[in-house]
Amino acid sequence: MPSPPLAPDDGSIDIEHLGRMTLGDASLEHEVLAMFSAQAVGLIGALAALPPDAGALAHTLKGSARAIGAFAVADAAGRLEAVLHGGGDPSGVLAELNDAVAGARMAVEAMLRRS
Repeated sequence: MPSPPLAPDDGSIDIEHLGRMTLGDASLEHEVLAMFSAQAVGLIGALAALPPDAGALAHTLKGSARAIGAFAVADAAGRLEAVLHGGGDPSGVLAELNDAVAGARMAVEAMLRRS
């Protein structure tokens, strides 16, 4: 099931979704964005080595990304998870995921600077 479309001006993070998930609490929003950014770096680093649990790592990243409204990351992580479970070549999807995470992290950093 595809993720909801992003609003035209929110970049890599769906701001409305994030607001709903954090109940409009700016402090909580700041906290979950910072946690996502740190977790994403660790997961991308681990996924680069394609460990035996790479499918589970991709699944974790997918859930975290959906929680904050980083739907491009969630979609790419879901595609990676599917490729890994299907035994295909993950290199192209992993590159897409890296790009999506980089875009989301840039958006998170910008949002954290504004708060």
